[in-house]
Amino acid sequence: MSIPIPREDVIPEVVPGDFTPSIFFTIVWPNGKEANAGNFLTREDTLEEPAIQVTSSSPEASLASYTLVMTDPDAPSRADPKYRQFRHWVITGLTIPPVAESSLAVKSQPSTTPYRPPGPPPAFLLFEEPASGFTVPEGATEYGAALEERRSWNALDFGKKYGLRLVGANLFLVQAADA
Repeated sequence: MSIPIPREDVIPEVVPGDFTPSIFFTIVWPNGKEANAGNFLTREDTLEEPAIQVTSSSPEASLASYTLVMTDPDAPSRADPKYRQFRHWVITGLTIPPVAESSLAVKSQPSTTPYRPPGPPPAFLLFEEPASGFTVPEGATEYGAALEERRSWNALDFGKKYGLRLVGANLFLVQAADA
């Protein structure tokens, strides 16, 4: 199954064209709103840190741990993408409970990059961590929480640098409050 959202010209910027997900997930905010394959949400819908709900995975998925990245592929806007990717959120050490139905991923540690609500359309990338374990090293770029430290970052380069394997992707579009 492929990701049904390349029409938005967002996913090709952050996910290889030949990518096929092995884990499907949605992002669920405390107010019940969900990011699901390119739907529209307002920025106000997404102000609080969300949960990660795994909707489809193999039984083996519960044996691994995962890193979730939320990145904006064309910051600050589609019209002026001078910073390219903007790192909104990085959380490592996620686990998936061994259940057949949809379940929430378990957060085993605090976010490396604290959650920052989106402006333009963000993409969520789920990476499988190496079996030997994974922690972002102290002092790494991903610990920077200031706006300037989040700009011009690349999610796929981050994954390659740390031996992470891309296994899932999702996105939503941010609808202007006056739309």
